[in-house]
Amino acid sequence: MARFSLLPREEHFFHDFVGLSEEIRVGARTLKQMVASNPPDMAKADAIKDIEHACDGRTRSIIDRLNRTFVTPLDREDIHALAISLDDVMDAIDAAAAVIRLYKITNVRQHARRLADIICDSCDRITEALSILEKQSQGVLELAARVNQLEREADRVHQDAIVALFDEERDPIAVIKWKEIFDFLEAAT
Repeated sequence: MARFSLLPREEHFFHDFVGLSEEIRVGARTLKQMVASNPPDMAKADAIKDIEHACDGRTRSIIDRLNRTFVTPLDREDIHALAISLDDVMDAIDAAAAVIRLYKITNVRQHARRLADIICDSCDRITEALSILEKQSQGVLELAARVNQLEREADRVHQDAIVALFDEERDPIAVIKWKEIFDFLEAAT
């Protein structure tokens, strides 16, 4: 039997979420490329800033559509929270890249590279989950569990990074710089 509704449902939210998550995935990969070398590729910070602006535009578009749509495929609060959460990931990626350049980091610590890897893996799983969410097919919960596992791993790497930073670094200014960088990287996860 065909589904019938008197009120049209706006289904473009799923497409918008996938587009936003794909944009964030590009930002995560650009961050990974930035920290892959010593010194970091500071030009990547500009590319990340451009991606962050594009994500802001996509997020505004989702929220504007939400405000104009009467019947949504998910709860309004969930759509809003998901859009803001995705944008927060890109904001943290941008902040990490910005402070790496601002602080003129010349030697990337290994924990930063590992956190960048985890961010990329998480973004891949999130994009995958959002792609199948509209179809309400199997696998979303497994992908969400994997993202949760990656977040726990990032928490552990972050803690290890802070311990190593305080054990190994003697320059208090370098400690302050790297603590902030690690915090932004962990926030992105």
